[in-house]
Amino acid sequence: MNGRDWNDDSEYEDALRRSERAARSGWVAVTGTLGVLGCALVALAVLCVAAVVAGVYVVMAADS
Repeated sequence: MNGRDWNDDSEYEDALRRSERAARSGWVAVTGTLGVLGCALVALAVLCVAAVVAGVYVVMAADS
């Protein structure tokens, strides 16, 4: 009988540990990607505000 008891759950427990580890690494990848995208969004917003301020400065300087 393969040297194992009828209620040996070692293969199931190994598969469960592997799936939990895969899920954790998947969530790490998701949060890392969202973090990078969030930083890019903040940088884009800062660049847009800087462009608007520079445009207003150019228009005000041209009027004087």
